[in-house]
Amino acid sequence: MSMIILLLAGLSGTLAQHAPNTADNKQAIVHLFEWRWADIAAECETFLGPYGFGGVQVSPPNENRVIAIPYRPWWERYQPISYHLNTRSGNDEDFRDMVHRCNQQGVRIYADVVINHMCGFGGSGHGTGGSYFNAENLDFPAVPYGSNDFNNCSTCGTSDCKVQSYDDVNQIRNCRLVSMLDLNHSSDYVRGKIADYMNYLTSIGVAGFRVDAAKHMWPGDLAAIFGRLSDLNTAYFPSGSRPFIAMEVIDLGGVISSSEYIHMGRITEFRYGKQIGQIFRKQYGQTLAYLQYIGENWDKESDNNVLVFVDNHDTQRSHGAGGESILTFRDSKLYKMANAFMLAFPYGFVRMMSSYYWDQWWELQSWGLKDSNDWIGPPADGSGNTMGVSINNKGNCRNGWICEHRWRQNRNMVMFRNVAAGHGMFNWWDNGYHQIAFSRGDRAFIAINNEGLWALDATLQTGLSSGDYCDVISGDLSNGGCTGKTITVGGDGRTHIYIAGDDEVPMIAIHAGSKVCRGNGIDTGPTDPVHPTPPAPISPTGTARTVVFIKKQTSYEQYVFLRGGVGYGDRPGCTSDAVLSQCAIPISHRIRGTNTVGDNHLDWYGIECGQELRAQGSPLVWTTNNPNNAATVNSQGYGYTPLNQWGDHYWMLDVDMDCSRTEYGWFEVKAMTIVRYPGGGVQWESDRNQGTCGGTAGGTKPYSSGNHFARCGKINAFDFDGNACTINEF
Repeated sequence: MSMIILLLAGLSGTLAQHAPNTADNKQAIVHLFEWRWADIAAECETFLGPYGFGGVQVSPPNENRVIAIPYRPWWERYQPISYHLNTRSGNDEDFRDMVHRCNQQGVRIYADVVINHMCGFGGSGHGTGGSYFNAENLDFPAVPYGSNDFNNCSTCGTSDCKVQSYDDVNQIRNCRLVSMLDLNHSSDYVRGKIADYMNYLTSIGVAGFRVDAAKHMWPGDLAAIFGRLSDLNTAYFPSGSRPFIAMEVIDLGGVISSSEYIHMGRITEFRYGKQIGQIFRKQYGQTLAYLQYIGENWDKESDNNVLVFVDNHDTQRSHGAGGESILTFRDSKLYKMANAFMLAFPYGFVRMMSSYYWDQWWELQSWGLKDSNDWIGPPADGSGNTMGVSINNKGNCRNGWICEHRWRQNRNMVMFRNVAAGHGMFNWWDNGYHQIAFSRGDRAFIAINNEGLWALDATLQTGLSSGDYCDVISGDLSNGGCTGKTITVGGDGRTHIYIAGDDEVPMIAIHAGSKVCRGNGIDTGPTDPVHPTPPAPISPTGTARTVVFIKKQTSYEQYVFLRGGVGYGDRPGCTSDAVLSQCAIPISHRIRGTNTVGDNHLDWYGIECGQELRAQGSPLVWTTNNPNNAATVNSQGYGYTPLNQWGDHYWMLDVDMDCSRTEYGWFEVKAMTIVRYPGGGVQWESDRNQGTCGGTAGGTKPYSSGNHFARCGKINAFDFDGNACTINEF
């Protein structure tokens, strides 16, 4: 019996490495290829967090060899010199800052780790962090590694120590990939050094790893290394969380199978991008109708075992698999369609590519260069330093950065996937060729027309509830309306779809979060009475800055939301439409919360039109009165604020409020906490019995209710589940 328990415990820990550890069960990540750490941190705060991205795969963070041919190639990042965090993307401090800032936005960091080998054989010098190495003598003192830590020609079985036959498993796993010095992973010392490096990254707050060249390592050796990995940092993840593992295993039917690795984590499914490219390019007679069966039905690994992508940094350079079938940013129309399908279809964990531009090979010939273009590194200055990612006033990248993840069609489909999470594929429709449509339960619907000449003109079942929806391919939901097409769904869930073959991007996509509305998109509150008679004018008038503090010590991934207004049983004209309701109070948030997008009304219902589906009301931010706290509300959106006069764990709402909509300057509030990871829950405050409030602006509530009462234009402080109240002047 004890042996069975031990086996089950070990299996449970291994299976946990399949889970991506995203906040709020987000469903997609992006590879910000060769970005600097400072730029990634800013992107998490300004773009990735707000648009629902679950994480970022970053380029290898360890020190690497410096190569110039005449410009520094991207692949120098895959030639390690040490495990110090010092590259052209930034140093250890920069990396730590990025990880923290991204985690604060609910955006996870996944490190690309190069642990199969060190740099190429031959030569000596100093790495990007200044560490000395001698690749002729197999000497890497900054680790340290010496000649005994590498496989030799005898172990490999070839005269030059390189892989010469991909039909020989021993060569693939014991010889040098190209000329890279192959580490001896059977060595306990080597395993320990690699595990130390990976554990250092997780101690910083990394959520997991993309393991480079996993195919070239014995599964048993990888299992031994992964078995030494620590749990994730509890400052950002639940206790006992295991690092996500995605292994680069290019399985095209050779002597090495991905099935040898999937017990340890997910594998990067190269065949997926190859087949997606062939279908959207209409190669070999394939049609979009075939996509109904992509995934496990096409002899691929199961959904939980794969990380899928349209392209990656290798395949867009014709490495890995797919060749010219692979779709990239150069095929923008088809590329947007392929990414939309990938994000809509329920298979695998999704990674999007974000690239930089490089010239085609025929353009290089004008420079007198005869070799391929696949080596070209990221945009850089004259000294080879990577240039920062510059964003113009339209939200597009400059300085040679492509930023496909910022294209409207791509970034909006990330939210589509999040909304549809947990719901299968239903209502499949196709015309037998290159027009398809399907729903994700009752949460989302997409239709794609790749015919080229003929329009998609059909009445289809969307699975969605009746109403008007913003097509997130052609536009964005804005102020309750849509900047693009509006799709009307009838009471039976059906709608008429027309997509011209020559549309700029011939597809439409709608979901529960893109419903066009004036007030709340989803009614999650109580049923309220209907009182058609508008209320009499209420004093005072005007808008005033208003602050509400709720003291609540929270746990990991626990956030606090506020609902309120005037009691719907006390005032006529209250409805679930926040714009029309006489019980809702218009507000404008003065700070952006770290947990979700703010709303436009303090009301008794959960989600307003335009808010993320995870919102449960007006979001509060964590604050402290400690001026030595590293974060401040003014800079990071949480932390120290001089408005907090009491201590730690005071969650704050800071808004401009329309006092004319209050009850003689008073309004009600009730807080709730949300734990936003699988297995989390909701906790409401119990009914309160508030007496007279203290403070410089205290007073007595104007009527009875089981909620807290606050004053417009004042600083209000309450305890979660407490009766005491303090109201101060600013």
